[in-house]
Amino acid sequence: MSTPITVVGGGLAGLTAAIAAAETGAPVRLFEAHKTLGGRGRATPPPHVAHEGAHVFYADGPHYTWLKERGFVAGLGWPGLADAMKLGFRTDGVIRRVPPLGMLRAQSRKWLQAPVDVDFHTWATERWGERTATQVANAISVATYDADTGRLSAAFVWGLFQRVLGPVVPAVRWVRGGWQQTMDRMVDRATELGVDIETGSRITELPTGGPVIVATDLDSARRLLGDDTLRGTSGFAALLDLGATLDRRDRSIVFDLDEGGFHESYTMQDDTIAPAGESLYQLQMPVRDNESRDEAHQRLELFADATIPDWRARNTFRRTSTAKGRTGALDLPGTTWRDRPAIDRGDGIYLVGDMVAAPGMRGEISINSAIVAAASAVRSTSRVNTT
Repeated sequence: MSTPITVVGGGLAGLTAAIAAAETGAPVRLFEAHKTLGGRGRATPPPHVAHEGAHVFYADGPHYTWLKERGFVAGLGWPGLADAMKLGFRTDGVIRRVPPLGMLRAQSRKWLQAPVDVDFHTWATERWGERTATQVANAISVATYDADTGRLSAAFVWGLFQRVLGPVVPAVRWVRGGWQQTMDRMVDRATELGVDIETGSRITELPTGGPVIVATDLDSARRLLGDDTLRGTSGFAALLDLGATLDRRDRSIVFDLDEGGFHESYTMQDDTIAPAGESLYQLQMPVRDNESRDEAHQRLELFADATIPDWRARNTFRRTSTAKGRTGALDLPGTTWRDRPAIDRGDGIYLVGDMVAAPGMRGEISINSAIVAAASAVRSTSRVNTT
């Protein structure tokens, strides 16, 4: 194959597309605007290795099979029994070890089908009451980063809820070293396959001379492709990363049923991401309509007071930020993933990332869309080179 495939963007989607295409023998060139690859899969450097929001893998889909077959998710970490017992649910300001009865009833309805064209709050309220509907929506805000998850399509929210909190064997996986470890392995694989990588190279005009896979966020893709239809719905959350000296009172994982917050200890399954004698926590709180970032961060710190008692006196690392429009696609009533921006844009142009028409949750959308785009791009070069 002599016609090169160009990938614009070197995050999870871009690296997946480059690797998938290069594995077929196609020549691939990749341009990344930043000096480092990995996008939102990057983490802070040691000794405190923190991600941009909650980052885990779920081993129940084709995305994970693709990663596992290539060794990108090797070396898993697992929480010990003591940490597993520190799971909690904040209800009416109190952290309890089990969710409320109404939510337990909802969790047990694995085979219940939710409609696409009705919002989740309306649909769930009819079945379990408004209080339970709100608690279920807040519980799964960890995956939506949205303060009003109940406004989204019932089918979309219910699918997320059953994957994360349903009556199934948990599919969550943690890679020791964090997602940065996975990103580094992907970069090594792309280099090994001969992908021509240029970092610090911002593309402002669409490359010519072969298929192009655009693996940027929708805002950048909209400007690059000159297509104002490239818009979508995503979340907005305040983020707080904390390192703290060990304390038995600290919680490992807490779902905030009151306000949609989420707290997780990443050192419970991987002691390499913080210095000895410390724990690393990542917390998030969805930003409400008409709420400032500062107000959301204040609510998030109050949540941290409940999950990490006296954390200010024990704090060894702290980072605050917000994530807006960078948290994966959210489907409104009447829409599914098929209604998002199409991968194939025509004329040898493909769009990938976590906001496009591919199934999965957040980063899974990036992987699944990138694999589809790479296969299509390779097929198009094969047709060109045989005519």
